[in-house]
Amino acid sequence: MSAIEALILGVIQGLTEFLPVSSSGHLEIGSVLLGAQSSDNLLFAIVVHLATALATIAVFRNDILTLLKDIFKFQWNESTQFAAKILLSMFPVFVVAIFFKDQIESLFTGNLVLVGSMLLITGALLLFAHYKKDGSRSVGFGSALIIGLAQAFAVLPGVSRSGSTIATALILGVEKSKAARFSFLMVLIPILGASLLEVLDYAENTAVHSISALSLVVGFLSAFLSGFVACKWMIAIVRKGKLTYFAYYCFIIGGIAIIAG
Repeated sequence: MSAIEALILGVIQGLTEFLPVSSSGHLEIGSVLLGAQSSDNLLFAIVVHLATALATIAVFRNDILTLLKDIFKFQWNESTQFAAKILLSMFPVFVVAIFFKDQIESLFTGNLVLVGSMLLITGALLLFAHYKKDGSRSVGFGSALIIGLAQAFAVLPGVSRSGSTIATALILGVEKSKAARFSFLMVLIPILGASLLEVLDYAENTAVHSISALSLVVGFLSAFLSGFVACKWMIAIVRKGKLTYFAYYCFIIGGIAIIAG
């Protein structure tokens, strides 16, 4: 993978991680179109996912600092309840990561038919959420678990994590800005934890990898910067209820991917 290819794929990751169009699906499509498929695609995906996680921290830094400060008061306050809901939402994806890791990794092979089909599902979910009556609820413990199940489903290439979790929250009647905030914060620990484990695994592997350090750095920086912009943009989009545009986009790209595949 060249530095130019890493730049393009990093921007794709940064934009699509937060916009509800599936970052994993677009990385698969981009890799196929650029001919950048290799045994190191997973390592590159880990690096750019880590970059977008750090972009999330940068955007929500004030919220995160407030949460941490309140949590260390060791009281059952609003922040500790929110943190408990975040932990509950992570349970389904941890189950998938522990018991189905190899099966999930085997799906990241440039299968455009699978990616396209999952993009169609993402589009349908976004469209359904758009026509659901606006809610005013906060995320409860039951809602957190259901949103967590949506996040676990989004490990499939082509299913948007932000799209599926935000759409699920909206369908459950959660207020728009609260749905976006919960969706973006709930993914931080799983991504950071998975990235750390995979990086350690690669570091211990003595095999020579074809991807260069320059490509990884370029991919990381481009994913971070584009992700920071996209995260702020997506918060505004959810508040305005403009998810239908992304639903139609997913239908178009999904259909093209299926035909190409």
